[in-house]
Amino acid sequence: MSEATSLLYDLPGFVVVSCQEATPEERWVVVMQAADEHACPRCGVLVGPKPYDVRESRIKDLPLGHRPPQVVWRKRRYRCGEARCARRVFTERSVQVPPRHRLTGRLRERLERAASGSARALADVAGEYAVSWWSVQRSLVVKAAALAARSASMTAPGPVRMLGLDETRARSLRWAFDQADQRWRLSNPWMTSFVDLDLGRPGWLLGLMPGRSGATVEAWLRARDQAWRDGIEVVALDPSAPFAAAVRRLLPQATIVVDHWHLVRLANQMVTEVRQRVAREQLGRRGRKADPAWAHRRLLLAAGDRLSSGGLDRLEHVLAHDDPTDEIGAAWGVKERLRQLLAETDPDRIRHKLWLFYDAAAAADMPETTRLAETIQTWWPQVAAFLRVRVTNARTEGGNRVIKQIKRVGCGYRNQANYERRIILHVAAKNAA
Repeated sequence: MSEATSLLYDLPGFVVVSCQEATPEERWVVVMQAADEHACPRCGVLVGPKPYDVRESRIKDLPLGHRPPQVVWRKRRYRCGEARCARRVFTERSVQVPPRHRLTGRLRERLERAASGSARALADVAGEYAVSWWSVQRSLVVKAAALAARSASMTAPGPVRMLGLDETRARSLRWAFDQADQRWRLSNPWMTSFVDLDLGRPGWLLGLMPGRSGATVEAWLRARDQAWRDGIEVVALDPSAPFAAAVRRLLPQATIVVDHWHLVRLANQMVTEVRQRVAREQLGRRGRKADPAWAHRRLLLAAGDRLSSGGLDRLEHVLAHDDPTDEIGAAWGVKERLRQLLAETDPDRIRHKLWLFYDAAAAADMPETTRLAETIQTWWPQVAAFLRVRVTNARTEGGNRVIKQIKRVGCGYRNQANYERRIILHVAAKNAA
């Protein structure tokens, strides 16, 4: 075959011997290794160019055009000329197709990129390249091992200053029998992610850990060296007492901030609970489409300063016609006072807005608003730290979206290691892009 054909096929270390069309849908490509000299893998003695035998082996390679080729590798077998060598016969080897492999190296790399780069399901990638699910899975395992080895040998681009913590649900609840205690125990379906919040640094995911307890956070932090822990200046998290306690123990110098998004969500949850309670007390049932408060329930959760004139008119109509006790309006006012507080940066105005929030919660005099005010009071040092440094957990929440997307595409994961591997490889692929 001409050199042009081998150049076009471009399989490193191989030359094309022949190429033919068996059927309109099937093409056969026969290849051999370009090297003529080979050494015995046991003793290292070179053998002559004439092989002892030639055997054919079918391998998988990248598709060419719209018809994937059927590739046949003519493997040459040689006799070792060293009389003292225990290996009498050996087969030539290739880096592209290692022993006991049927996929070329470039196909394995393509499978890994296709699965990791776009977070596609492994079955989808396997169907596109006409390979098995296990072939794609093995390519991910090899890539993850190489990535871990490279990460262990490389120094970090710089110390991590801002750390974000949050949890996602990894799987459904399961009952598992503990052989040691001879008891059934409910498994922990959560997974905590640790994120670098510095937007000027590449990548975001620092690590994953099963569970969402303080012990989970503490175990992950203890795995880092003392110099790494000493470099953390700010830790952003949701109002989680176990997380905060673990951070205080391991990172005493760090400033803990509570992400304002979680506080606004608590305020919105408070408004929803008040609306539901008023409907049950006044109507004796749940809200329905005919009820203005239920029909405009999302309007009650919208930011008041972002409502249009039409939205404000609809809000006034709801509070005038479906709030006989004025409790929904009072809850909405408390929620807006909290939003105004979280938007302030001036210390004097922060103190004034905090007083207005507490005053509105006290005037409302409802269990829901009182509970929200007590939460803000409990977490006020961390809320005040957020108002001062303005570090949010937005990057962590964005990472949660990616994690949930991978889980959704895979229709859930029974194997925690596979789940974490997919997440880490997807993040690495996005960083390299």
